[in-house]
Amino acid sequence: MKIGQVAGAAGVSVDTVRFYERRGVLPAAERRPSGYRVFDAAAVERIRLAKALQELGFTLDEVVEALAAHDAGDATCDSERWRLEAVVDRIDARMAELARTRRAALESLDECRAGRCRFVPRPAQ
Repeated sequence: MKIGQVAGAAGVSVDTVRFYERRGVLPAAERRPSGYRVFDAAAVERIRLAKALQELGFTLDEVVEALAAHDAGDATCDSERWRLEAVVDRIDARMAELARTRRAALESLDECRAGRCRFVPRPAQ
């Protein structure tokens, strides 16, 4: 398959396919004598899997590491569970940070409603 066909089938741009190849998500494609990349059908599924992992919260580096473990034949649910646990921990930390930020914004809003807005300069006395 040519790069445009892979991109279309996987629902990504050609640039994404190139980027994934550079970053190691996809193995380097074979090249025709003309220089065009040639991918097999497995590239489409690999891109879909990478996108699904990213949607779960994996970083691109984590996607590459998880795929490498899979490629090595060592991956099992038990051996890879820690990756998802790390993602959940990161999401929980981010949610806690957002909750703190929200509380601070609500406090500022309450102050503004009470006429004590910290964002409006007070006249010099």
